[in-house]
Amino acid sequence: MDFDWKFLVVALAKVVVLFHMVIVGAALMTLAERKVSAWMQYRIGPNRVGYFGLLQPLADGVKFIFKEEVLPAGAMPLLFRLAPAIAAIPAMVTLAVIPFSGEITELKDFLGGRSTYLSITDLDIGLLYLLSIGGLAVYGVILGGWVSNSKFSLMGGLRASAQMISYELTLILSILAVVALAGSLSLREIVAAQDGQLWFAVRQPLAFFLFVVAIFAETNRHPFDFAECESELVGGFHTEYSSMKFALFFLGEYTAMIVMSSLGTTLFLGGSSLPGVPELHWALGLVVFLLKTSGFLFLFLWVRWTLPRFRFDQLMRLGWKVMLPLALLNLLATGAVLTLW
Repeated sequence: MDFDWKFLVVALAKVVVLFHMVIVGAALMTLAERKVSAWMQYRIGPNRVGYFGLLQPLADGVKFIFKEEVLPAGAMPLLFRLAPAIAAIPAMVTLAVIPFSGEITELKDFLGGRSTYLSITDLDIGLLYLLSIGGLAVYGVILGGWVSNSKFSLMGGLRASAQMISYELTLILSILAVVALAGSLSLREIVAAQDGQLWFAVRQPLAFFLFVVAIFAETNRHPFDFAECESELVGGFHTEYSSMKFALFFLGEYTAMIVMSSLGTTLFLGGSSLPGVPELHWALGLVVFLLKTSGFLFLFLWVRWTLPRFRFDQLMRLGWKVMLPLALLNLLATGAVLTLW
């Protein structure tokens, strides 16, 4: 078979565009975090660097680059430097299977009749890939807390591991209810299963609710941010980090928020499709997808400045005694309905 350089060029272009789109989105989320909090607290927020403060993330990045890097006494140098990368990379890699939009018809002639979509790849087990790779991020948080030689960091890492493992069970079980309805682990086929029908958020309201709560815990976001609880752990697992290593932890967190919001849009809100509307052009589909994802991201910010933080025992009780039984019952009911109907 001849080497298809055109398909390779298109694939590399999609990787570069989508990767930079998410990195810029994660940077802008740091600005949105402060702007939304200022709006909810009747303040102004960042407005000095660039118009409306839009260059504030760039200024923060430059500041982090020139900050002094500190290695705590007694820390493990190699693992201390690897932990932020281990926390950030899995969230970025999972973007490969997210279907941001439909087929790019303008490239069909260029590719000699081959179809290409606005996603890096489409795996038959895309959902399994996303969950397995995304789950590796917890190792970065655990390592960051353990190798820092700090009691605060160690406690933050332990809390993060207990929290993310506990709520990952609920997350997977809520997703399995969607998989049962769609009959596929391919994210593109899950979107197609909602095309022209009610979204899975309507057909699986309990699974949708459990999914939303679980992603708050999985991304260590308020009111479940016990891994970096400043009132008792200073900064938690990243207390001893500075400079770009500190920035990498937050890049991983905001990228994980974007990935989870994109996953929620794909699984429960029909992806890039609209109910009752024929197949959209890929550019319009991308706009629809981004608007839905932005709604999820705004929910992350809204909840942060609305709900008080739980106690850690309340978090564990909610996860094991409420969320997990509900997720199991919902999956059992879904299976019963599909079998009998």
